[in-house]
Amino acid sequence: MPSVLEDCAVCGLAAIGTLNEGALHAQLKDWYRRPGDRVEQLVDGFVVDLVRGELLVEIQTGSFAPLRRKLERLTRHHGVRLVAPVPLLRTIVRVSDEGEPLSSRRSPRRGRVEDIFKRLVSLPALLCHPQFELDLLLTHQDELRVFRHGRAFRRRGWVVVGRRLVSVEDRVRLTCPDDAARLLPRNLPALFDTAQLADAAAIERRLAQQMTYCLRAMGVLHTAGKRGNAIVHRQAPTPEPGSPREPL
Repeated sequence: MPSVLEDCAVCGLAAIGTLNEGALHAQLKDWYRRPGDRVEQLVDGFVVDLVRGELLVEIQTGSFAPLRRKLERLTRHHGVRLVAPVPLLRTIVRVSDEGEPLSSRRSPRRGRVEDIFKRLVSLPALLCHPQFELDLLLTHQDELRVFRHGRAFRRRGWVVVGRRLVSVEDRVRLTCPDDAARLLPRNLPALFDTAQLADAAAIERRLAQQMTYCLRAMGVLHTAGKRGNAIVHRQAPTPEPGSPREPL
């Protein structure tokens, strides 16, 4: 296993103190890049990660919120693909201050494609835009941690300093709201609340709430009253071919 300092050198980083999401971003950009792509191009006042012919490719490893203005502006005149990693598997790697691995173990938490809704809440209706698409890379990542006394109490002082790409296991492309709606479990009743969604999909209630929020904003879910304090949802009819969904 290469040291963290070696990873830093590859990604143009000075030392472990500067290892952050930039390392993962650089690795994903290198993985995604194809011959002929132009890198770090200025388009309409914004720096874009990759330009592939007429398509603009933006890679985002964290929250989508900082990209709201950029994506809204770029999709006015260009096709835009947002590439986002979803970690299915994580290996927790503890490293020294010098960047040498001390130990590693597989995290018991497994990710899944529905986790993207945690980030999509920042701009859910953008998937309704005909010039926007979302490319999900289902990945195995290393999570790098160093010890800092008095910090990260729940992790007993081990602080996350960065992530690095191990592999890309699969990819899922969402080009429209109906693609996102296909992530709903098939065994849902016609009318359902978030507790039923969480149970059917085997996810946490909070994630079910984020899913329904996004899908309502895209126009693929409608509210159908309440059951006690819970909002009841139903799926919207599929539009005629060529008729776009209308965001709420």
